[in-house]
Amino acid sequence: MTDKINELLRRVEEFNPKAAAEIEEFRIKILGKKGELNALMEDFKTVAPELKRELGQQLNKLKTTALDRINSLREQLQDAASDDGAATEDMTRPGSAEQLGSRHPISLVKNQIVEVFSRLGYTVADGPEIEDDWHVFSALNFPPEHPARDMQDTFFIEKNPDILLRTHTSSIQVRTMEHQKPPIRVICPGRVFRNEAISYRAHCIFHQIEGLYIDEGVSFADMKQSLLYFAKEVFGEQTVIRMRPSYFPFTEPSAEVDVSCNLCGGKGCPVCKGTGWLEIMGCGMVDPNVLKANNIDPEKYSGFAFGMGIERIAMLKYGVKDLRLYFENDVRFLHQFDTAL
Repeated sequence: MTDKINELLRRVEEFNPKAAAEIEEFRIKILGKKGELNALMEDFKTVAPELKRELGQQLNKLKTTALDRINSLREQLQDAASDDGAATEDMTRPGSAEQLGSRHPISLVKNQIVEVFSRLGYTVADGPEIEDDWHVFSALNFPPEHPARDMQDTFFIEKNPDILLRTHTSSIQVRTMEHQKPPIRVICPGRVFRNEAISYRAHCIFHQIEGLYIDEGVSFADMKQSLLYFAKEVFGEQTVIRMRPSYFPFTEPSAEVDVSCNLCGGKGCPVCKGTGWLEIMGCGMVDPNVLKANNIDPEKYSGFAFGMGIERIAMLKYGVKDLRLYFENDVRFLHQFDTAL
């Protein structure tokens, strides 16, 4: 048996492969379950007791030598392959350009709106998405029976009807009025939630941006000129706006603002419902009751507020006809905005 061990040891030490496949084949032949070393181990069970110590040491040496030899040969082949790759690599070739991502169209439009109003002196204000009834409704002159308080519009936190997901970013305006005295000029972007059916024109989650300006002598004309300036900056100098009488609990008088639909050139399409106009925001003069609720003297100060859905602005600006595309993360859609940074 000693002769068999020495013969196998010699073969291991003299083994000189040229490829990784040869090493693996040799490993299986020597160290595999049906390999030569296991065959010797089976023979070892039948040797005389007085020889077991010496032969056991020889078998352990054989196994250790075989493992070390195989690992060493693998490392040598890997190092040789690395050297060959380095030698053939052309270091003067230009590197491959990494594909960069881009901002989401909602972020692009939000940033542009904030930038436009910052030129008019507005600063950005923020607030929590989980709000209480006072900041979302009561402080904004919503009577208890107002439809917006109904479960079909608002997501209330279970077991606590006073806590809800904000339905508009007007709650940020309330928090601003609580902690800041006039003059106030803020823009309030953020995510809002309403319990609505999802379609190409509506979603239960969307983004709003609202503005508030309170000071002495603020008029409806100031509001109209500010919003006209915004529309022309975002949609182009040719943009036309119109204002229609409306109702909001927190403003009086109130208006809806439409811009000319550039998806159809004013001819009518599904997005503008065939009218040639697209509604983009609501606005109005801050109701005196709102000023009183927030400890601002309505005899001394006046102001206006406005709010718009960022998705709607992006639809009109980029020609997107389905609101759901903003939330699906389809890279084919998102790559269209790579050059819009």
